[in-house]
Amino acid sequence: MRLGSSQQCGHAGFTPLAEAAGTRGVSCSLASPTSATRQRRYGELMKKSAITTGLVLTTGLAVVLSGCTNAGNDKNAGADENTYSTEEVNDGTTDIVVITNPGDGKTLTMAKDSFGIIEETDGDTTLAFKDMNGNGELDAWEDWRLTPEERAADLAPQLSADQVSGLMLFSSHERAPGDGLTEAQEEYLSDSHLRNVLYAGGNEIEPVVVWTNEMQAFVESLAADDAPYIPVNFSSDPRHDAADSYAGASDGVSQWPASLGMAATFDADTVRKFGEIAAQEYRALGLANALSPQIDLATDPRWLRLSSTFGEDVDLASDMAAAYVEGFQSTFDENGENLGWGADSVTTVIKHFPGDGVGEGGRESHTDVGKYGVLPGGNIDDHLAPFLAALDSGGLMMSYSILLDGEGEPAFGEAMGSAYDDVRVGILREDHDYDGVIVTDWGVTSGGETDPDALIGTSWGADELTVAERHFEILKAGVDQFGGNNDIVPVQEAYELWEADYAADELSQTAEDRWAESGRRILTNLFGVGLYDSAYQDLDNAEALVGNDDFRAAGLEAQHDSVVVLKNTDGTIPENAEAEDLQDMTVYIPRSFDTGHEGLFGPDPYSEGETIDVEAAEHYFGEVITDEAELNDDDEVISYTAPDLSDVDLVLVGMDNPNNGGTFSAAGQDDETGEFYPFSLQYRPYTADGDNVRKTSIGGDTLEDGSKENRSYFGNTSRISNEADLDAFERAVAAVEDSGKDIPVITILSLSGGAVIPTEFEEDSDAIAVGFGVSDAAFLDVVLGLNESAGRLPITLPKDMDSVEGSLEDVADTTPYVDSEGNSYEFGFGLGAGGQPIE
Repeated sequence: MRLGSSQQCGHAGFTPLAEAAGTRGVSCSLASPTSATRQRRYGELMKKSAITTGLVLTTGLAVVLSGCTNAGNDKNAGADENTYSTEEVNDGTTDIVVITNPGDGKTLTMAKDSFGIIEETDGDTTLAFKDMNGNGELDAWEDWRLTPEERAADLAPQLSADQVSGLMLFSSHERAPGDGLTEAQEEYLSDSHLRNVLYAGGNEIEPVVVWTNEMQAFVESLAADDAPYIPVNFSSDPRHDAADSYAGASDGVSQWPASLGMAATFDADTVRKFGEIAAQEYRALGLANALSPQIDLATDPRWLRLSSTFGEDVDLASDMAAAYVEGFQSTFDENGENLGWGADSVTTVIKHFPGDGVGEGGRESHTDVGKYGVLPGGNIDDHLAPFLAALDSGGLMMSYSILLDGEGEPAFGEAMGSAYDDVRVGILREDHDYDGVIVTDWGVTSGGETDPDALIGTSWGADELTVAERHFEILKAGVDQFGGNNDIVPVQEAYELWEADYAADELSQTAEDRWAESGRRILTNLFGVGLYDSAYQDLDNAEALVGNDDFRAAGLEAQHDSVVVLKNTDGTIPENAEAEDLQDMTVYIPRSFDTGHEGLFGPDPYSEGETIDVEAAEHYFGEVITDEAELNDDDEVISYTAPDLSDVDLVLVGMDNPNNGGTFSAAGQDDETGEFYPFSLQYRPYTADGDNVRKTSIGGDTLEDGSKENRSYFGNTSRISNEADLDAFERAVAAVEDSGKDIPVITILSLSGGAVIPTEFEEDSDAIAVGFGVSDAAFLDVVLGLNESAGRLPITLPKDMDSVEGSLEDVADTTPYVDSEGNSYEFGFGLGAGGQPIE
């Protein structure tokens, strides 16, 4: 729910560079060679069949570049089916050469005037390879017929320490400037050798494709004899959630439920299909790495990042995690056969190991307030399980948290963040032979006593170390990359620290070997998704592929399947309704506001408007009416007045989960007084003074006098910024009573954070539906009976705050709410056709 404001040329014309021995033929160049010298409950409930969309996935389009052939250049001129052909294309900024190899050979792309071509004959067939180091020889890492592992093993030892140090960097949040690379971007690509770029902008296709192509061409120009070529690996946080700002209503990627909504389908095939589609859209935009899925187990219903998980059940979350990874990392041939990693694949980064959903009191570990995760139930095995089920992932991200047991002692190793802990990393590397890329979460080497001016600093437990020492300790633990770091200098300093300790016999491995080890892992992923063969995207193809009708239809179907109907009194939500039956109806939608919370980047904007998108509602109904609002000079609400409902047929009330704050709001502690306060799952103020409230916190800093800080919030009161949502509901109910009519009230509850306690609105609702990151239109399709409800709760909605306080952060053990009709809102509950529980 959102508030209203809220050229081809034949190879015979190339210039010969060198004769190759054996079967190698002629090395050719398109230009001067100088530029080329660079079961528990889930098991009982998992009965729903897989979705069928009738969708045929389009494969290989991300690298074909077939839509922008220059006039006068006829493809395959001067060539036949036994030899390669070339073509020059342009995206408006970058001139790109496309090399099409015969048969099953790889399609290659590169910027014009960058690399030469090496020919190799195999019987009557002539194949082309890019001469990426300009030596006229076909080196193993240039040979697309070899495995990614073989190519990476060949190239990694050839990289300089600075190049590998650059590969260890993972950029801060970057955006496509629209008018060429920025000076800062060119600087970190050239001076810091950075190649892993986190794209955090929108889904506007043309500027993204042009920008990613331009950056790829720029790094090709940096390749040199002493600096072998490394392409840019563009990454993204999730961008397909229908209720998220990344996913536009048009001209963007297809729109799907949030991860918790995916879990609500109880269908791993839905997640797998999503991964296959989302990967194609990512690759068409130039993105080859997904900083997802977030597979922390959601055992504490207060946790602010609940909607990004696959829920509270270990078996369901594990199945969903594995399906997500498989879907994203697959490439299919024209017959639909899964070839594994390839040109359509996107590597995934499962996060946040070993599970970050156990912040004490539900607090979030992006800020100091939530840096302590706790395991009072000793339930680490369940939190590890989704990660172990998804270790096919090419990457993994560590959590921020200092993880403590129920007595406040370190659960593993030392009282430091996960990236610093060789014991936690050792679970992956040693116990489970994980050889993928491990990256820190963003900013874990920043802040603290030695870096006080950092905007975002999460060096939990390593505050007294220098920035270089933090990099050193993380590398010693076995981690490969540093999230949010654009600067090579501290990694270079860590190299010197490593060499010094090796010389003093304190380390058994040389810095050169340790750096090459991470370099090999990182390069394996780049080779695996084909970036060394084709790093460029075709703009025409991207515009046709991203957000196409088939992809959007599949996403909308998943949204429908994820909506959970909790209550449906006397068939308020009808079966098999027809859209034309709604056209004569008048509907009332109340207004509400959210005052927001302070955060690291300033205060959240004040938002006000209808609780359900009116434009979406007007597609269904003849008339939509709402409250009259009295505003002050700052456009903030003074009062609302409900309209006369005499002619109203239906009331629709949208409600967001109680807003405790966001990831970067430092929610849970008063900034001025330092006093801690509780998160709440109810709208009205909650004072944490019950018997189950922890009077002495498990986690806390060691103070100057040697005592331990107490982070308990006992006796303090919650701070919900959208209490007005409940006011809107009560105003609507009062307006119905004043009308003297029996007007049905449907509550549409959107969960983007912690769960809710329905007691404040359930009894007066004739029907209730819950969604997780779905659009208002998808919600309306279900609650109006146009699409059958199919979703089931992936989390328990608790009975009350006393039950929440009595539960353990690492165990899904809250008592479920039981509604006025006797239904228990526990994991797996949902109503289907006719208001009957889904079995």
